[in-house]
Amino acid sequence: MNPVRYELVFSNDTGSPQDLVIVGRTSSKGPGGHPVYADPTGIIRAEISDKDEVRILASGGHQDPAPHVQARRLADADPKDPAGPSTSTA
Repeated sequence: MNPVRYELVFSNDTGSPQDLVIVGRTSSKGPGGHPVYADPTGIIRAEISDKDEVRILASGGHQDPAPHVQARRLADADPKDPAGPSTSTA
């Protein structure tokens, strides 16, 4: 089973972390047949294998692939946790 969420760590050429982005699993599969994950805006899209290998996918024109990206699995949030995914009872 694939995780629902990952934290993508974008690093510079020295390996120092520069940006962190949380992505969630979508219903799409990437070119390698692995699930595609996206941030809430849909701008950051990544295919992540079951070995946590990352392939950043272009979501628009004029994008350069990020060369240094690491995926860290995030624990699935407890739906009863107020800090977890919101559930509407209205």
